[in-house]
Amino acid sequence: MTPTPQLKKWSKIRGENAWTMFKVISEFVEGFERLAEIGPCISIFGSARTKPGAKYYELAVDTARRLGEEGFGVISGGGPGIMEAANKGAKEGNAPSVGLNIDLPFEQHDNPYIDSDKNLNFRYFFVRKVMFVKYAQAFVVLPGGFGTLDELFEVITLVQTNKISRVPVILVGSEFWTGMVSWVKDTMLGEHGNISPGDMDLLPIVDTPDEVVAIINEFYGLGAHELKPNYQL
Repeated sequence: MTPTPQLKKWSKIRGENAWTMFKVISEFVEGFERLAEIGPCISIFGSARTKPGAKYYELAVDTARRLGEEGFGVISGGGPGIMEAANKGAKEGNAPSVGLNIDLPFEQHDNPYIDSDKNLNFRYFFVRKVMFVKYAQAFVVLPGGFGTLDELFEVITLVQTNKISRVPVILVGSEFWTGMVSWVKDTMLGEHGNISPGDMDLLPIVDTPDEVVAIINEFYGLGAHELKPNYQL
């Protein structure tokens, strides 16, 4: 039987998919090898559009600096805005400053505060997300857009379903997050019962770097929880 044009096209797609898998695997291997050497880190999420001097930019700088002074490295998305602020604070706290960059048609470019040997570039969002999660001992989430919410709810889902260890997930900025958390409590939990009451404990809201540090130090204090990568396979 002579292959139709559609079947020939499908055969070509199958070959392209095989090469795609090799590229995906190479990103995983490079990310695992480089991040495993850094030590305990905190992932900080937030908007790429927040400008230097803005309230949450400076709050991100202060928070990352305090975390660095406590001995944690900082992982950001590597771009501008809150990501840049996180890396800047890590530098000021003399901590490892990691950037996980992604190829995007807008907004994204390397910020100047990433350590030169800790600047990783990714083509695939899902590989980048794994790197954010695997090596983070906590997640600090400042105001952001769809990408920030995507990262937040993926982490919450992984914790809720025990796919990763339960670690602190901290929302910074009560004026930004209170409305969303109230909706989760009143509508998602109260009206529809789509989550459990204990799930609300996964969403603490704070406003200061000291509160962020206190939650993380209490969680890991006196050996209560072990500092280790997630996704233990």
